[in-house]
Amino acid sequence: MQSHDPAPLSSVASRTRLVMARPSALDLYTLACGAFLACAPWLFGFARPTGRVDSEIVGVAVMALSIAGLVAFADWEEWLKVALGLWLIAAPWLLGFVHTSAMHVSIAVGIVVTFLSLLELWLAHDADFAGDDAAKSDLL
Repeated sequence: MQSHDPAPLSSVASRTRLVMARPSALDLYTLACGAFLACAPWLFGFARPTGRVDSEIVGVAVMALSIAGLVAFADWEEWLKVALGLWLIAAPWLLGFVHTSAMHVSIAVGIVVTFLSLLELWLAHDADFAGDDAAKSDLL
């Protein structure tokens, strides 16, 4: 008769927590934001073509950068997502689709993408969170 040792279960749980705690897990959330943004013109029926095109292009760009961040983390990917998030916040006024459903979606997703990208940058460079000597030596 086989006995079930709880040690393998706890090691799997700790490895899962370690993977989900990594900043790259935040890329999954920004990937979902990009997918939502790319599909938003059909979900909400954007009336103005500028809002529709902006949403589709920026959504695909956020998805591409999130996938690149999942494959190999680099600061430049996160800074580009920050720039895209800030663009989404300013785009309704710059492109002229103020007071539309596209404006509300653009601003909301822009805030979330900017926040998640800045959080990922912060966590990647936080010596206590990273737990490795490389991040600690960056601070010295």
